[in-house]
Amino acid sequence: MPTDTAVVLAAGEGTRLRPLTRNRPKPMLPAGNRPILEYVLDALIEAGIERICLVVGYKRSRVQEHFGPTYRDVPIEYVVQSKQLGSGHALQQVEEKLDGSFVVVNGDRVIEPSIVTDVLEASETADAATLAVLERPAANRYGAVVMRDSTIVELIEKPDDEYRLVNGGVYVFDQRIFDALSEATRRSGSLLLTDAVDLLIYEATVRGVRTEGLWADATYPWDLLTVSRALLERGLIDGDHPETDVWVADSAIINENATLQPPVVIGPDCELGPGSVVGPNVALGRNVTIGANTTVESSVIDTDTRIGAGSTLLDCVTGQDVALGAGTIVPGGPADVQINESLFRDEHLGAVFADRVQSGGGVRCKPGALVGTNARIGTGVVVDGHVPERAEVVR
Repeated sequence: MPTDTAVVLAAGEGTRLRPLTRNRPKPMLPAGNRPILEYVLDALIEAGIERICLVVGYKRSRVQEHFGPTYRDVPIEYVVQSKQLGSGHALQQVEEKLDGSFVVVNGDRVIEPSIVTDVLEASETADAATLAVLERPAANRYGAVVMRDSTIVELIEKPDDEYRLVNGGVYVFDQRIFDALSEATRRSGSLLLTDAVDLLIYEATVRGVRTEGLWADATYPWDLLTVSRALLERGLIDGDHPETDVWVADSAIINENATLQPPVVIGPDCELGPGSVVGPNVALGRNVTIGANTTVESSVIDTDTRIGAGSTLLDCVTGQDVALGAGTIVPGGPADVQINESLFRDEHLGAVFADRVQSGGGVRCKPGALVGTNARIGTGVVVDGHVPERAEVVR
C-alpha cells in the first residue's frame, strides 16, 4: 500500500518524566544530544516519506520553533490537539488533511528507519492496517499482540510475562481507521488509537510485521540514560566527526589534558576543562561547560549546562540552562525513585536536575534525587528525594 505521507503524534506531555517535561513536551527531551522527535522524523524521511503532519499540543511552540515549516527539505504541516484526549483523538484532528493510506508513528519513541520501511513494504491494499511487531522481554510495559501467521488477532493491553511480541506503534492505515475511531468507546474521556485498532481486527484485516532495530522508549527519567546508551553503542549519533565511537562537534573546545572515554558525544560549542574525564556513555548537548578535574559518566547533559570544577556526576540527567557549583557529587544509582504515586526500586539513576536549576558548591545528591525547575540549592546541601520547582534549599 504505497504512501508518502506520515502523521506523527507529538501532543502529549509525558507526565511520568516530570520534572523534565515541565517546560517542554516529551518528544523534545534529549535522546543522546538531540531531541527524540528528530530521530523519529529522520526515520520517516529515510524510509521515503515526503509529507509530514505533526500533531502538537502541550508546549507546542517548543516543537514548532525547533523544526519550523520543513525538516531536511520535507514539508511539515502542524495540527493542534488543543486538549490531550488520547492518541485516537489526536489522529482524528488530521482526518480532513488525509486521503488514501498513511503512516502513523508516535513522536516520543526513537525508531530506526528499517522499522518504518518494513511496515510500508508489507502493507497491502486490502489491509485496513499494518503495524510493526517487535519481540521484547517487557511486553507488560507496552501492550502485547497475538498473531496468527501474519494477521493480528488480538491486542492485549496488560499482558503477563508469557507474552513477548509488542505493538511497535508504527502503523500504515487506510481511511477505515477513522470509522473505527468514531465507533470506539472513550475511556475516562480519552480516545485511544489501540481501541480503534481492536475494532478493525474484528471487522477487517490487520497485518502484523515482525521487525527488528532500535526501538527505544523513555517512559521515566532513567530511561533517557538507557536510550542514550543504546544510540551511542549503535553509532547512531549525528556528530560532525565520527571517530569510531567518539563524536566531537567542530566548534567544541577540548582541553589537551581532558579525557574522552568512548562512547561519547560532545555537542557544538561545548568546552571541557583540563583534567576533566567525560564518558563512557555520555551525551553533551550544545554549549555545555565541564569544569576542570570534573568526571561525568553515564549521563545526559542538556543544552547550556555548566558543571563546576572538581565535580563527579554518575547516572545523571540535566535539563537546559542548569548551573551546578564546584564540587557537586552525584554518586549514581541504584536508587528507589518516587514518580507521582509510584515507587520504583533499584533504578539506575543518580539525579535529575530540571531546567534552570542552580546549585552552590559542595552539593551532594543521594541516588534518585529529582530537582524541579528553577530550584535553588545552597552550598553544602545534601539533596535527598524530590525538590519541588522554585524551591530554595539551604543548609
